[in-house]
Amino acid sequence: MSEETQKPPESPASPPPKRPTRSPRSVFQYIAILFAAAFVLLLFTLLVEKRQNERLQQVNQDQLQQNNSAVQTLQGLMDENEELKVDVGHLQAQIDALEKKDAETRQENSGLQIQLNIAEAQVQAMTWFWQLNDAYVRGNFKQCRALIESMEAAELTGRLPTENTGSEDYLSPADRYAEIYDRVMR
Repeated sequence: MSEETQKPPESPASPPPKRPTRSPRSVFQYIAILFAAAFVLLLFTLLVEKRQNERLQQVNQDQLQQNNSAVQTLQGLMDENEELKVDVGHLQAQIDALEKKDAETRQENSGLQIQLNIAEAQVQAMTWFWQLNDAYVRGNFKQCRALIESMEAAELTGRLPTENTGSEDYLSPADRYAEIYDRVMR
């Protein structure tokens, strides 16, 4: 036989190749490294969470300060609003008092205007009366008739005083007018 065909006799049951076995020490080292890595990751996560929590607390603190500031501002505005309402009440009372006083003043002015109109009419009547009396004394009856007609047209005859304030020896302007009227207008 040939060499190729010749096989060396196999040895009965040879053991399979052995795996290199690890020592228990290397397993513990591996586990320790894993625990250390996990611990480092946990520590890193803790630091990140702590930092994020501090940021959130700062944001919350800022918002709280803003809210407190807004509440104080709102309270100030509400207090100012109340003060303004009180001021409006006082001003409204002043307005009402002034309007009442204005109405009283207008009414008083109206009364004074009426008195002024009466006084002006009396002055006009007395002016024409003195012209009439002067014309009568001078004997100018034509002018007397014209003055009497003008006084009656202006409705001033009723404005002549009925009492004589100067002396009781003389007739009142109304009585003197009546006397002149009777003599001139017959």
